[in-house]
Amino acid sequence: MIASLPMYDLAPLRDATDAWWRALAAAFRRQGLAGVPEALDRGDRYAHWAAGDLLLSQSCGYPLVFAFADRLQPLAAPFYDAPWCRGPDYCSLVMVRKGAPADGIEGLRGARVAVNGFDSQSGCNALRAAVAPLARDGRFFAEAIESGSHLASLAMVAAGEADACAIDGVLHALLADAMPEALAGLRVLAATAYAPNLPYVTAAGRGADEVEAMRLALLEAAADPALAGIRRRLRIAGFTLLAPEAWRPIAAMEREAAALGYPRLA
Repeated sequence: MIASLPMYDLAPLRDATDAWWRALAAAFRRQGLAGVPEALDRGDRYAHWAAGDLLLSQSCGYPLVFAFADRLQPLAAPFYDAPWCRGPDYCSLVMVRKGAPADGIEGLRGARVAVNGFDSQSGCNALRAAVAPLARDGRFFAEAIESGSHLASLAMVAAGEADACAIDGVLHALLADAMPEALAGLRVLAATAYAPNLPYVTAAGRGADEVEAMRLALLEAAADPALAGIRRRLRIAGFTLLAPEAWRPIAAMEREAAALGYPRLA
């Protein structure tokens, strides 16, 4: 089986991510699950999400709702101890250079925006929803440049290759802890609407008994005092069990932007 935790796998935190997986794997085994991998697979996350033998991963909410709706089922939504989180929900942060004149999203009209991926909730869908009421004739940004990652988007803005980007609020907190250089010279311009945190997921075909065992294991690991230091480094404060319908606001953001005549960033 496959296990991966790709969404916040920053290089300076990989030892903590690996330790967190070892703790989760042990909890899964205590719950009777067989075939639990010893180590995380750091290969292609899209291939993992499509795999029928996926045991555990963490996915962006947008792929969960759209491209992988028939391949993935959510297990739990993590709580993060991060300034831009609200219970099991998070928002995106619109980032600009410190010297940028804009004092709100309206000030980005005609700007170049860097996007980690057009299938990203935090980098694209949430930003599009924030901008849609301000668009004129379906236009707001002059250009949307796909960067490939939030880190690359931040680097483009810092280098003047783009004027703004939107990044995950949890990632912002982790970068402030472990990679502050990635935020150097940048500031938060605005926050977007909230959506449920990036879910821990398993393959859609996994049975109800296995899913229940995995959920119990996640809750056990989240409450284990011996893991407090690892959770602190990853800013994990706990888990909540949400129905798949909890992520429907992500689809609503896309529909509402389209209804306002703004289906694309640029």
